[in-house]
Amino acid sequence: MAKVKVPRKSISLDMTAMCDVAFLLLTFFILTATAREEEPVVVDTPGSVSETVLPDRDVLIISIDKGGQVFLKVDSEKTRLAMLDKMAGRYQVSFSEGEKNQFRLTEMFGAPIANLKSVLHAKGKDRVALQKGIPTDSLDNQLDNWVSYARLAQVETFGTQQQLRVVIKADKDTKYEVIQKVIDTLMKQNMNKFNLITNLEQMPAGFGGERERH
Repeated sequence: MAKVKVPRKSISLDMTAMCDVAFLLLTFFILTATAREEEPVVVDTPGSVSETVLPDRDVLIISIDKGGQVFLKVDSEKTRLAMLDKMAGRYQVSFSEGEKNQFRLTEMFGAPIANLKSVLHAKGKDRVALQKGIPTDSLDNQLDNWVSYARLAQVETFGTQQQLRVVIKADKDTKYEVIQKVIDTLMKQNMNKFNLITNLEQMPAGFGGERERH
């Protein structure tokens, strides 16, 4: 008996639904993504053999460029908003809701409180150019107040179990006197323990022992 030959049929897949989903996802990410602001300072840190890893959250970074300008970075948006309110009250500067929202999105800043409104309204390179550092002079040490209010705002927002870890990120060419002034500011607040950000280097020859991890 002769075999019945089944005719071959080509298989086709309808990709329309998959393409629609892909375009919907792409549109969602484009509309919800927030452009990362250009950081106002570039710091070339010195090297060390320390292997301590900087945590991802609850960190306050004091950056000092080679010219001695001081900038502040706080990772939590809630903490940033709360500390801005406290600084605004102390220096009698009012911020609109739009300006507060812009500050909430600004991770790093470095300007006197009186000039902060101009910074928040500027964009791109203009914003970077307006930031000449936070005052640290003995007669107008705004860094002292920013750090103090940031720590207070963090505790009020998240509790004492989630306090800020303070880190200094200084350029390798920064004058020591400038760094010492920042350290003195921290010690004035009884902060005797903080970290310095460095680039990891290879252990020097002759130090073959086990590395210490902090």
